[in-house]
Amino acid sequence: MKSKLFLALLFLAFGLYALKIIVPARAEPASDAQIKRGQYLVERVAMCGECHTPKTDQGEYDRTAWLQGDVLDYKPVHPMPFVAVAPGIAGLPSFATDEQAMKFLETGTNSLGKRAMPPMPQFRFNHDDAVAVVAYLRSLKR
Repeated sequence: MKSKLFLALLFLAFGLYALKIIVPARAEPASDAQIKRGQYLVERVAMCGECHTPKTDQGEYDRTAWLQGDVLDYKPVHPMPFVAVAPGIAGLPSFATDEQAMKFLETGTNSLGKRAMPPMPQFRFNHDDAVAVVAYLRSLKR
């Protein structure tokens, strides 16, 4: 009888452990402070809008299309790998998970270990700043 009870508890413990691995924990909602920090980093430090937001005829950011992507109006002088379109980053549609986005911001490489093509900088945010940037970008509508 004791062995059956022990076996049942062992299976229950293993099942709960497996469930935790299979079903990822839900991330805690971002705090207002994280979102504001992320907004500061995106708008004032990394200057993401320079490439990822279209400009008006007056050369100002088109705030109705904030971080929705844009065609770059410059190109390299010498032939090299170069992306001519900056994709939309509002809502982070290119990243399935926050972890993938944070890895990109912390290491400069995507989930496949590849770097973004120029002119995208190879960022090396610390973890807290990467979390804040992801929180801010996820807070924006696509």
